[in-house]
Amino acid sequence: MVVQKDLSDDDIDRLFHALAAATRRDILRRTIESEHSVSALASDYDMSFAAVQKHVAVLEEAGLIIKRAEGRERLVRADPTMIARARALLARYEDLWRARIDRLDDLLAEPSDPPTSTPTQRI
Repeated sequence: MVVQKDLSDDDIDRLFHALAAATRRDILRRTIESEHSVSALASDYDMSFAAVQKHVAVLEEAGLIIKRAEGRERLVRADPTMIARARALLARYEDLWRARIDRLDDLLAEPSDPPTSTPTQRI
């Protein structure tokens, strides 16, 4: 069973790829709290500015953040719409697995028939 609603397979792949790295998850967390310039984000990581820009690009490609220009700065903020879509996708996966576990619990709770005993032969 495929779990998706309005996200394509490519969208889902980009979403999980974007969330796979701790740095990107941290950038997303920070941009949920408030808008930041890319240079302000980069100053908090032990990596090059270019590396942080690449992380931001992956998040932007997945639709999780929105980048806008303001003068010479690039400001980044989380996109609450895409975050809600991602949350809904994960909720559907959770519902799928909970249903499977419930079915397994039901199967394990069913009383089993006692084994039929066969008389032993004596020689």
